[in-house]
Amino acid sequence: MIKVENLSKRYHGPFGGGWVLNNISFTIPTNVSVGLIGRNGAGKSTLLRLLGGMDHPDKGKIISDARISWPIGLSGGSKGSMTGRQNVKFVARIHGVKENLAEFIIKVQDFAEIGEQFDRPVSTYSSGMKARLNFGLSLAFDFDVYLSDEATSVGDRAFRDKAKRAFKERMEKSSIVMAAHGEGMLKELCESGVVLEKGNAVWFDDIEDALSAYHDISDGKAGISSFMNSTSV
Repeated sequence: MIKVENLSKRYHGPFGGGWVLNNISFTIPTNVSVGLIGRNGAGKSTLLRLLGGMDHPDKGKIISDARISWPIGLSGGSKGSMTGRQNVKFVARIHGVKENLAEFIIKVQDFAEIGEQFDRPVSTYSSGMKARLNFGLSLAFDFDVYLSDEATSVGDRAFRDKAKRAFKERMEKSSIVMAAHGEGMLKELCESGVVLEKGNAVWFDDIEDALSAYHDISDGKAGISSFMNSTSV
């Protein structure tokens, strides 16, 4: 279970900044996979960072009894001066991997499919290669909830299919909170949805209802407030 309570986040710059997320609240039940839906800049990646503990809210809190991954697909967090292998070893040790460390590293290396780059500094990687490494490293751990930021759009078609299969395998005992623009992927992997718009968030029990609401908002047929009034958040 993940409970988001009165969560707010803004990024401060030289000219100030509005609220990316403004007093949002909803609860993700245990073993329910959720799609985060919204326009570019609506706060999907920000919410994933907050859920994964990579960032902190300005107001409100997140309560959870689950082991939550960092956002797969985001390249932040790796040390650019270290090789892929060194990064994997470092993260493994932080998470308490002591036995079978060599086997753990090979597992990540095989999944990432970045060849000789695995032993070169991460600063030399393309964004796609960083995401592949991040993907393989995340899936090497047994999390209760996996966070995904467009992770299934990384790489060529063969790797995207591999990523999708990996998620499906994990869903037998875990769940996913996924930000993706591909509606087919959201329908295939997610049961419920959260629509983000203008700092607000609305929970939908059914992913189809969430996508329908997003279409109405995008087409100008309805505002986010109309769904906030009729949907429990």
